Amino acid sequence: MQRECVVTSYFNETHEQVRLSVRKFIATHVLPHIDDWEEAGEFPRDLYQKAGEAGFLGIGFPEALGGSCEGDVLMKLVVSEELMRSTSGGLVASLGSLDIGLPPVAKWAQPAVREQVVPEVLRGDKIAALAITEPGGGSDVANLKTRAVRDGDHYVVNGSKTFITSGHRADYYTVAVRTGGMGHGGISLLLIDRDTPGFTRGRKLRKMGWWASDTAELFFVDCRVPAGRLIGAENAGFIAIMSNFLQERLMLTIMAYMTAQMALEESLAYTRQREAFGRPIGAFQVTRHKLVDMATQVDVARQYAYHCAALMQAGKNPIKEVAMAKNFAVEVCEKVTREAVQLHGGMGYMRETVVERLYRDAKILSIGGGTDEIMKELIAKQMKL
Repeated sequence: MQRECVVTSYFNETHEQVRLSVRKFIATHVLPHIDDWEEAGEFPRDLYQKAGEAGFLGIGFPEALGGSCEGDVLMKLVVSEELMRSTSGGLVASLGSLDIGLPPVAKWAQPAVREQVVPEVLRGDKIAALAITEPGGGSDVANLKTRAVRDGDHYVVNGSKTFITSGHRADYYTVAVRTGGMGHGGISLLLIDRDTPGFTRGRKLRKMGWWASDTAELFFVDCRVPAGRLIGAENAGFIAIMSNFLQERLMLTIMAYMTAQMALEESLAYTRQREAFGRPIGAFQVTRHKLVDMATQVDVARQYAYHCAALMQAGKNPIKEVAMAKNFAVEVCEKVTREAVQLHGGMGYMRETVVERLYRDAKILSIGGGTDEIMKELIAKQMKL
């Protein structure tokens, strides 16, 4: 049972028209193939172009660079919800890697770079990725080790990155490097092309979930990057990284409650048709109560995310609220997907069942974009604890 498209105080008619358009796109271009793509560990590159042609990749970016609906956080939310109906968090993560890799380029890259790169990515002709995480670094962004040393008109980069979404086949990488001293004040961002000498991509990483997501290690050995590819001011990269985290965490929140929503929908359908002891298992009180609890949790998580999106659209900076929303939605996601597998019984453990994939995909959401623990520290700081 899919949630009906109802115009609310959050969404207008245009939002709902786009919702239906994205839903049709997923039904036509993705759902018939997604099981095969999951098993293959990737999806066809031309899906980026199809999404670009449909205008979905450009939402939230400036019109002058080929985007649309700049500043409309709720429109981005609508598109993200419907993309998640692919049932594959990995596909959504890789298709949407531009949403974390491209904003710094669109905002702070030199004009010539910005005007070349951004439209290419929004059309789906090129793929953008963000490269921050390092082996052994995890959430400790301020102490990253990859170093870039200025040498005339270039930076010479040495180091490595890991767990990079779209890492293997991206064309452009927004890379966090250390250009100054230790701590957050010495970090810069460089835009590095895939064919830059000294830059190589390692093996595709095999993961618990998000199978359709292309995830890789990156290596830089005396990699010479033109100085004109510096994004923003030197040693000001940490601020740029932090400025995009709010949007990223909201997107992960959406992924969490939509993963739970789909697990709920699958469970409702299954419990109506699966019989045990002479009647549908949905007729048993224990099952009904589980489904009620699942539905309640999903709806609360969704509505609080809508509230956070509305605050962002109004120009607020709801760091605390978005961190709360992410943690709550992720907790709901893990609970609901677990219950969905349980309600499916043995079938819930089979790869052919959607809830099995949703259950695996759920776990990364408590890690990506800042772990649960990091979120709690952010909340505590905002509460002045």
